[in-house]
Amino acid sequence: MITIANTAVALVAVLHFGFLVLEMFLWTRPLGLRTFGITPDFARASKALAANQGLYNGFVATGLGWGFVLGDAGTSIKIFFLGCVVVAGVFGGFTASRKILWVQALPGAAALALVLLG
Repeated sequence: MITIANTAVALVAVLHFGFLVLEMFLWTRPLGLRTFGITPDFARASKALAANQGLYNGFVATGLGWGFVLGDAGTSIKIFFLGCVVVAGVFGGFTASRKILWVQALPGAAALALVLLG
């Protein structure tokens, strides 16, 4: 069970690192525009905000990685950061796009449940 939980935590960390890349570096590029369904004008106008979001996603990915490398001693850290992922995903799902519930909140909640069960 611990191996499955750790795999889920690693997956969520990789997802959030991917969000960092999308929001900080690809926001105004074709992949970013398609991924977020935004126009080039909106992307240019919101580039700084997106970069800020990306930075926070990087902190989440780093925190999950930190908990991961600490092994059993990092369980509380993983729980904290996964809880942050779930809360942010639910908030984003209700305020920005329902898609965030499936892409962010659900993987975070699944990983959190696995960590708690492990």
